[in-house]
Amino acid sequence: MDTMDATPAPEFPPSLDWINLAAPLQMAQLRGKVSVLAFVNAGSAWSQQRLSDLAKLRARHGERLNVLAVHVPKFEHERDPRRAGKSFNQLKLDFPIAHDADWTLWQHYGIDAWPTLVLIDGEGNIRERIAGDMPVRELDARVGALQDELVPKSRNLERIEFRRQDEPVLPLRFPSGLAFGGNYLYVSDSGHDRILECDPVGRVIRQFGSGGSGLIDGPMELAAFSRPQGLCVQRDYLYVADTGNHAVRRIQLRTGDVETLCGAGWPGQAVEGPITDPRSVALDQPSAVASTTAALYIATRGDNRVWKYDLTNSSLELLAGSGDLAVLDGTGAEASFAEPASLACVQQMVYVCDAAGSAIRSVNGRSGKVTTLLGHGLWEFGQVDGKRTDALLQHPQAIALDPDSPTLWIADSGNDILRTLRLGGGELTTFQLPQRLHAPSALVVADGMVWIADTQAHAVLRLDIHSGALHHVPIGE
Repeated sequence: MDTMDATPAPEFPPSLDWINLAAPLQMAQLRGKVSVLAFVNAGSAWSQQRLSDLAKLRARHGERLNVLAVHVPKFEHERDPRRAGKSFNQLKLDFPIAHDADWTLWQHYGIDAWPTLVLIDGEGNIRERIAGDMPVRELDARVGALQDELVPKSRNLERIEFRRQDEPVLPLRFPSGLAFGGNYLYVSDSGHDRILECDPVGRVIRQFGSGGSGLIDGPMELAAFSRPQGLCVQRDYLYVADTGNHAVRRIQLRTGDVETLCGAGWPGQAVEGPITDPRSVALDQPSAVASTTAALYIATRGDNRVWKYDLTNSSLELLAGSGDLAVLDGTGAEASFAEPASLACVQQMVYVCDAAGSAIRSVNGRSGKVTTLLGHGLWEFGQVDGKRTDALLQHPQAIALDPDSPTLWIADSGNDILRTLRLGGGELTTFQLPQRLHAPSALVVADGMVWIADTQAHAVLRLDIHSGALHHVPIGE
C-alpha cells in the first residue's frame, strides 16, 4: 500500500483499446466521483479475485463509484484484445475495461505488480496505490473516506457509453471442466453455473444446479454453483471444484443430490485437520480435483497449493505448496506452484498443470515431493517440442492421463493446441489437429478418445486418437 500526496492521474493514452466501450474514455469523465483504477491480468487468479471484490464494491456503491479495469498482458496470446475480451466476459463484469497491450498506461502510473489498485479522488488526483491483497471491508473503508471528501458541484460530464460484448446464445457458455464415468460425459457449463450429464453423442440427461449463481446444497433442481470448473468421478460421486464459491462440492450420482465437502463461500487459507463443519473451511479458488479410492486431491489456484482430502475420515491436509507464486521443487511446503489449474492422478502420483508457470509438475501423493517435468520459470514460455530440457508451453490450462498408454495430454491453451508428453522421460510432442482450438481448459481421455472443452468457442470436441478426426459434440443442441 502506498499513500501519496495528491498528484493528477495521467490521462488515458490513445493506444489503449477499450474492450467494452463505444468510445475512448477521458479522465475528465471520471471527475466528481471516487474512482478505482485496477491494473490486472485476465488470466491471473489473484487479479480475478480482485475484480470479483471490485464488482461487489461497485454493486454496493452504485453510481457513486467509478471502477475501471486495465488489462496488461503477460503472455503473448493475451496481447490480442478480442481474446482478452472473451476472458473478461467469463467474469461477467459491468465496468469499463481497457486493454494495455504495450504496457503504456502501466508505465505512466509506475505499476510493478498485478493486481494493483489506484484510488483517484473526485478531482482526478491519485490518492493511494494498493498492490496485492487487501480485505474488501478495508478497501470499502478507503473508498468511503474519499467519498466523504467530495464537494458537490454542478457538472455536465459526457456519459460513459458501453458497447455490447455479449457472447452468442448457445447451449454451453465457457465450458471449463470435463469428466467421464459410467459411459456418461460430465461438463462444467461454467458460464451457466451448472453441471451437465450427457451421453456420448451430446444428449443432456440431467442438469445439476438451477443455473443461478449461489452456494446451495440439496436436490439437483434447487442446488446452485458459481463458475464450476474441474470435475472427477469416483464410484457413485461426481466431485466439483466450485471455483466461484471457493468450495469443493459432491454430487451423489444415484440421486442427483448436491452437498458441500468444504468451502465457506469466500477465499481463505484452509486449516488442516478433521472437518466437522464443511462451511467453516475456507479455500482459495479451487480449480481442479482428482481422486483415488481413498483420497481427493484439490488444486487451489488462488494460493498456489495442492491439498489432500481423506475420503474415509473427512480430513484435510496440505500435500504441497508454500503459497508463493513460483516454479520451485521440494517437499511439501518447501515447494511452490504457479496457479495450479488442473490435476491428474494414477496410484500415488499426482500430476499438476501449472498455468502461470507454463509447467507440468508431479507430486508424490504420500511424501509430497514435487518434481518439475516441463517448464523453466514464470517468464519462460513458448511453443517448442522435443526434449524436456528444451520444450516450452504457453499458459497451459488442463491435463489428462491416457488410461491405455503412459501419456499425459496437455491443453496448451496459450498456443491453442494439444500436446502430449510421454511419461518416463519421453519428449513433448504437438498433436496435429485439423483446426486450431480456442483457449481449451479441460480434457478427459476415455475409450481411445480425447474430449476437449474448447472453452472460448463454447464447445466440446471429441478427438479420435487413432484417426486424428476431430468432431463437434452437439451438447444440448
